[in-house]
Amino acid sequence: MREVVVTGGGTGIGYAIAAAFVSLGDRVTITGRREHVLKEAAGRLGASYVAFDAARPVAVKEALEQLPVRVDVLVNNAGGNTNLDRQQARELIDVAEAWWANLNANLLSAVLVTTALLPRMPKGGRVISIGSIAARGTGSGSYGAAKAAIESWTADLAAELGPRGITANVVAPGIVVDTEFFRGRLTEEGIRARVENTRNGRPGTPADVADTVLFVASRGARHLTGQVIHLNGGAYLGR
Repeated sequence: MREVVVTGGGTGIGYAIAAAFVSLGDRVTITGRREHVLKEAAGRLGASYVAFDAARPVAVKEALEQLPVRVDVLVNNAGGNTNLDRQQARELIDVAEAWWANLNANLLSAVLVTTALLPRMPKGGRVISIGSIAARGTGSGSYGAAKAAIESWTADLAAELGPRGITANVVAPGIVVDTEFFRGRLTEEGIRARVENTRNGRPGTPADVADTVLFVASRGARHLTGQVIHLNGGAYLGR
């Protein structure tokens, strides 16, 4: 039985990933900032939960005593486009805060949790970070930049962890429906416009991402490391 930690595991893609690992008989711990959401999700999943802000070093350190003493798979899913919660920034101080918010939520959270848990990861371990098509020039400003940084960091991480027999990869989805990502603001027209860019004519689902993560975490992917797996129906061709 593997010990799996999924950050941002209370809803959407993170929840689907956690459910997929539970279905395999793995022991799963989900994390996030909203304890009431995590508690409800963990109850449905049959998983454990630890509530903390993954972008705060002190919070991550304090959470360690509640997290598994061995971590076979870490899925860095926490994040999202924090600009969707903000007015358009015009003053320099506001611009800086907006950029830091996305970098903290999407990049620093993954770096801190991974750094904290790596001493607990055995040979054969997996670090899987959820990226985005936005990292490959589709826009989204500071959010896309943060996800691009995840890819660069993962390349370094793969080199660092390779001698320990641990892999590090990114799964980068395109548009995924049935999540909180767009805060309910994505219209049917917006979905249609994004789907038009795909080769298979449909948006992604949390289950699509979860199934891909399961593969990356499997024995069959033991020689796969330092890679970005583009999961977008062909909207971006990772060639």
